[in-house]
Amino acid sequence: MPSTTTASTVSTASTALNYRAIRQARRPQGRPTAADFEIVSSPIPTLAPGEILVRNLAQSVDPYMREAMHWGGWEKGFGLEGRALGRVVASKDPVIAEGSIVFHRHSWATHAVVAKADIRVLTVPEGVPLTAYLGILGGTGLTAYVGLKRVAELQPGEDLFISAAGGGVGTAAARIARVMGAGRLIGSTGSSTKAKHLMEHIGFDAAIDYHAATPLADQLRAAAPDGIDVYFDNVGGTHLEAAISILRHSGRIAWCGAVAQYDDLENPPAAPANLYDIVGKALRLEGFLVRDHLDAREEFESFLIPHIISGAVPVDETIVHGFGNTVDAFVAMLGGGNVGKMVVTFEES
Repeated sequence: MPSTTTASTVSTASTALNYRAIRQARRPQGRPTAADFEIVSSPIPTLAPGEILVRNLAQSVDPYMREAMHWGGWEKGFGLEGRALGRVVASKDPVIAEGSIVFHRHSWATHAVVAKADIRVLTVPEGVPLTAYLGILGGTGLTAYVGLKRVAELQPGEDLFISAAGGGVGTAAARIARVMGAGRLIGSTGSSTKAKHLMEHIGFDAAIDYHAATPLADQLRAAAPDGIDVYFDNVGGTHLEAAISILRHSGRIAWCGAVAQYDDLENPPAAPANLYDIVGKALRLEGFLVRDHLDAREEFESFLIPHIISGAVPVDETIVHGFGNTVDAFVAMLGGGNVGKMVVTFEES
């Protein structure tokens, strides 16, 4: 059986012959802690024909993982399911060369044993950081693009409100909306410091601290006195209710997340009291999952990569170094301790 230790006490060192992985030890009560995880360590198995050994270089920690902790079935490979980038260090597949940089979903581990079907070989253009493929060029950015382009059908000049605007999807949505020609851009976040950052560095015209004493709906009306055309919802709850109250006739809501309820999924917030306004205003609310829109990836990358290379779209990310700091990064992300995408990088050996 693999040996286990508490997540917070693990060294970040690893060897070529052994993997270390983080797994869920129990269902959290409220916000996850290090005690909800365990580290396992075991020899890397001998590769079978067709298998590929990847040394992970970086991985993503995301809000949806909190929901996965509640429902179970999060395990994948050595560790847990999640987006990761790595280098092929051994290959029993003639098509996949050693040294290739690949994207896969066997994360929360120092290594992964995968098949060709599990990976996407990346060719990273000059001027694009590798970690962008976990953030604005990964599922995070694709979520933002699909929500704005396909679901909300954002048009040039239209006004947009984004909740959880300081996170990975929120900042990506703001950057993409700007190059799509959006009009007034309003965001919500969890502190006055982050609200200031959104306006000074991300390009928001107004930013709301939803923890402030003034009710969220009142702050939103003050920020958008003439209303909004589109709401990109990462939160649900009172944010959705506030957005419905100021959406113009025929406005659209692209809903992809509900971080307001992830820590207490068995007691979700009440539905918006003004839900019937969707009928009166002829609003359109559509939920979506990025996994249903993977066919948009080539179009998305062709659209965005030139803007990243030119510098028109910066890569917003918070980097945490060291495999042993993965749990801390995850918990910090859930508490709003990041601006842009939260990424954990590992030392390459």
